Amino acid sequence: MAIGPEDIRKRAVQSMFDHMASICEGLVAVDRDVRIAWMDDKYKALLGIDYDVTGKVVEEVIPNSLMRQVVTTGKPILLDIMEFGVRSFVVIRLPLLGENGEIQGGIGLVLFDRAEYLKPLVFKFSKLQEELNRTRRELAGERQAKYTFSQFLGTSEEVRQVKTLARRAAQMDSTVLLMGETGTGKELLAHAIHAASARALRPMVSINVAAVPEALLEAEFFGVAPGAYTGADPRGRDGKFQLANGGTLFLDEIGDMPLSMQTKLLRALQEKEIEPLGSNKVLRIDVRIIAATSRDLAALVRANLFRADLYYRINVLPITLPPLRQRGEDIEILAESILDLLRLRLGEGPRELDRSAIEALKAHDWPGNVRELHNILERVCMLVEAPVLTAEHFAAILPRPPAPPANDSPPPVQALATVVGQAERAAISAALLQAGGNRSAAAKLLAISRASLYERMAAFGMMSKD
Repeated sequence: MAIGPEDIRKRAVQSMFDHMASICEGLVAVDRDVRIAWMDDKYKALLGIDYDVTGKVVEEVIPNSLMRQVVTTGKPILLDIMEFGVRSFVVIRLPLLGENGEIQGGIGLVLFDRAEYLKPLVFKFSKLQEELNRTRRELAGERQAKYTFSQFLGTSEEVRQVKTLARRAAQMDSTVLLMGETGTGKELLAHAIHAASARALRPMVSINVAAVPEALLEAEFFGVAPGAYTGADPRGRDGKFQLANGGTLFLDEIGDMPLSMQTKLLRALQEKEIEPLGSNKVLRIDVRIIAATSRDLAALVRANLFRADLYYRINVLPITLPPLRQRGEDIEILAESILDLLRLRLGEGPRELDRSAIEALKAHDWPGNVRELHNILERVCMLVEAPVLTAEHFAAILPRPPAPPANDSPPPVQALATVVGQAERAAISAALLQAGGNRSAAAKLLAISRASLYERMAAFGMMSKD
């Protein structure tokens, strides 16, 4: 005779119950009034009971039982440690439901008669929790300010004025606009303002607008809702505004933002709310904006390449960072600090600059500002082993400005071989510098064989200088 679905269900339930009863250390059932309807002999033995407990309120027999909570709420307690005297039991508590889903009582099972059996599981859980907490701390550290005002080095009047304005900005919560050439320290100053502000313990999140493709900017700013489009993360992804909520959002190179995105950013700043991509839910945000640009935003506004209303919205507390060529007296302290950092990173001995080297650095125009100074010093340290650096060590690295013509007469004509030789020598020097002195790599950059490179270097008397 065929067995119907209902019979199969009942047999499955009975089979599961019998199996649990056989492997557990004790079992008890209670009715709707939380009175014991049945307790097996194994449970009685665990409790040291040799009398009939049927009809007794469960707390009279098992003082720390939570069966009343299960019967009252209808929700199971799937894994718990129950104290009984000096002993601990690992237990499961389940509601007992009738045909129509009504609560008719509950069932309690003792999985283990000693909590020590759970130690391997607890150990694994503790390890996972520890790793999760460590990851969270590391992530939180990544979203904290990395620099303070003490790291914005310089004693010139220009630097003192910038620091005064920046410290004043840190005490306010208004939007700050940092302006200056590339490499002047705008990101460093943004972190310093956050570190000195009331939001210092909250996230500091940065985004370089120029480095993100236009098609991805909206998702980067506002996040993506779960399943917003094919291939999207089913869990969704928070945008920079959400990550920075309560803290500071640093928008680097905001002058490179497309016009279409400027409109959406303006709305977010004005309304203090965002809408993740693919979502209909509006999220409230509390974010302090620090923007930075190396471009002339006012000129971009006049050329209709930057929205005037967004410009006025972010240009609340403007701070202009001076280029390095206008603060030559700071070059020495900056160079010494950079050399100390390079010494630690490269694992080499200390380096010093003699007076001729300092004067050579001051004479340079520094179009790349502090970033270029760092680059030049690192290149010299890679190529030169001398502990004291002189102007001669920088001569081949610092670009020389073209000398102005003495008069309007055309330059003297040189033999073609001389011109070609000068160009060839300059190309070899540049390739060796870029390759860090590695001749094989320099030959590849020049697209010639290493033997040909050696011949040319010998012809130009360059072998002893490598």
